[in-house]
Amino acid sequence: MATVELTEDNFEVTINQNDIVLVDFWADWCAPCHQFAPVFEKSSQDNPDIVHAKLDTESEQRITAAAQITAIPTLLAFRQGLLVFSQAGALPPTALAEVVENVRGLDMDEVGKGLDSDGGSAKDDR
Repeated sequence: MATVELTEDNFEVTINQNDIVLVDFWADWCAPCHQFAPVFEKSSQDNPDIVHAKLDTESEQRITAAAQITAIPTLLAFRQGLLVFSQAGALPPTALAEVVENVRGLDMDEVGKGLDSDGGSAKDDR
């Protein structure tokens, strides 16, 4: 599956209507973003069951600000609409594959219990 371009119009529906979504926050002027792009594209081909989406931080500044993106590239992983992973920097192929497997392997019942115990809010422990 090819990567999907995210915008303000389709961001929320994409995150909430798919089991797993990986989002690559990038910009055209960012050299590490261009280095990561083929790694991300290959992952999308190797994992057609996972939505791989790209968000241009220059044209989608409101989402970028809301997601508190301060460096690019940044990869966010969502599972069942919840943010479960966030990391800035271009990942090598093996690290991205590990993220994919870890997100796939999450026990979402346990993740949900963790959210219930802290008042229902997801935390980003970068």
